Amino acid sequence: MSGTANTQALERALTILEALAGEKEGLGLNEVARRVGLHKSTVYRLLQTFKEYGYVEREADHGKYRLGLKILELSGQILDRIDVRTIAHPFLEELAAKSNEVAHLVIPDGDEAVYIDKVEGNRTIRMHSQIGRRVPLHSTAVGKAILAYLTWPEVQDLLARKGLPRFTARTITEWTELAKELEGIRQRGYAVDNGENEEGIRCVGAPIFDYQNRVVAALSISGSEVHVTEERIPELGGLVRWAGREISRRLGFRGGDA
Repeated sequence: MSGTANTQALERALTILEALAGEKEGLGLNEVARRVGLHKSTVYRLLQTFKEYGYVEREADHGKYRLGLKILELSGQILDRIDVRTIAHPFLEELAAKSNEVAHLVIPDGDEAVYIDKVEGNRTIRMHSQIGRRVPLHSTAVGKAILAYLTWPEVQDLLARKGLPRFTARTITEWTELAKELEGIRQRGYAVDNGENEEGIRCVGAPIFDYQNRVVAALSISGSEVHVTEERIPELGGLVRWAGREISRRLGFRGGDA
């Protein structure tokens, strides 16, 4: 078979997969042929080949074809290789530039979060954050952004070992207050650390979701309370929520809340 013929056969095969991808309930042979503009016999041969390799399944009861689990296996392998830090870094740079504050990226690890990236803003403030440092979940904006998208039993199980220790006078130390706080975060789409982890430091954070709709990371804008004022919280909340949503989409998230 010539190179042109090979290319044409591949193009035909891809149009069939794309047609099936848009139909959750599947398509019959005649419908596939009509959609892709090919003769029924050609479509049948290609579908049989896809079926043999697991890329297409045929429903026994109504005879419709739909994408097979092999497609899911391949897409999962691709998505698992995606590095959230690589994707998020340009957004951290944009957040730092727009806010003049420090932008952070964390991932959850047990009952803590770990800083995996940081971009400094134009201001020079003293912060304890550094890549690799661990922080609590209940007293940080990034941590609360993660907790807000777990079930309440998951939150309690996760924090049971250490409880809700106090770090400043503003730290949430009561379970009922934390539950109320997490509900507010889900409604707003962003979390606020109002000097709850470090005296004089205010942070605004948002969650990041993956293709399985799991919260896998969070990002934040952090700065001195002198600069990150309460009046700026809605503006900064909008920025981190936007960045979290865009990063989530690049990770394959298709939900409506990110």
